[in-house]
Amino acid sequence: MGTAPLPPGSTIGILGGGQLGRMMAMAAIQLGYRVIGYAPAGDNVAASACDDFFENGWGEKEALAAFASRCDVVTWEFENVPLSAVEAIPENLLAPHPKALGIAQDRLNEKQFVELLGAKCAPYARVDSDDDLARAIDRVGSPGILKTARDGYDGKGQWRIMSAHEAEGVRFPGRTCIYEGMVNFETEFSVILVRSRDGEVRFWDSSANTHEGGMLVHSVLPAGELVEAQVEEARAIAAKTAEALRYVGVLTLEFFATKSGPIFNEMAPRVHNSGHWTIEASATSQFENHIRAIADLPLGGTATRFASVDMRNIVGEDALTAHQMLTEEGEPHLHLYGKREARDGRKMGHVTRVSHEAP
Repeated sequence: MGTAPLPPGSTIGILGGGQLGRMMAMAAIQLGYRVIGYAPAGDNVAASACDDFFENGWGEKEALAAFASRCDVVTWEFENVPLSAVEAIPENLLAPHPKALGIAQDRLNEKQFVELLGAKCAPYARVDSDDDLARAIDRVGSPGILKTARDGYDGKGQWRIMSAHEAEGVRFPGRTCIYEGMVNFETEFSVILVRSRDGEVRFWDSSANTHEGGMLVHSVLPAGELVEAQVEEARAIAAKTAEALRYVGVLTLEFFATKSGPIFNEMAPRVHNSGHWTIEASATSQFENHIRAIADLPLGGTATRFASVDMRNIVGEDALTAHQMLTEEGEPHLHLYGKREARDGRKMGHVTRVSHEAP
């Protein structure tokens, strides 16, 4: 793909079959593009919004080549697409640059990368054995969280450790981990930006986020005075990160708002759950602006159109009664993802409520 805008009728390829891919595909269709997806067989809800969908393994090089041959640009919807699969696709088709995946897929590399750009992180240590864990707790302190360095999301691959004695009951998972000291924070917030191919950067307003069991469940705007006081510093780190990665598309960095300033938590090189509210409440949604960026179209405005915004995830069997929300006051905007099985802890949809009245 060159520097000219991608013309209508061109094909955008999406690696991954989840709800983020589904919402990106819907935005791409609105802009006149065809969409094809690629993911291993499973409950690929993105397929319903695609013109075609490859259900093949990440290691199937011939299938990946066939997929890429039909695409004018290729992006991804989650950061755990194996780097080997991405590298099987011609680099000139990819947006963002695959370097972003290489950084984000390893929590140790990610923290070291943003620290070099000036970000502050919670104290942490690499852990490769039970003895390493004991030394890490001694150095970093407790309570803390042991996380697998690679893979894991929505609280998976994480163990909260309240004391050195409690660590004795934690079974080391047998692969490289990171032990992080707990952060005394007042709230969590996201910085979501979009960067064009020519380096233009735009930010959405930052939401205050609530997590349960490591999974985001609630995002609200306005985010509060503390976040508003720290968001510019966090945005500066996010912009440096995007520049260093030669990033194209939507990039998310999550922070803790603390009395000593913003503390970096993690990075997601993709559209993000905490930005779902942008569909109804922003001048341009994160999904549309991601497509605009990778297609070399002008970026859309990111201003928030309402005085207050409340986005909640619909998890597990709550989806079975979600249509009842449509009878509630406040004109709720309901999004169900079409997943077949409503399991505990599984994101099934979200609902966004907006108001012109301040909270």
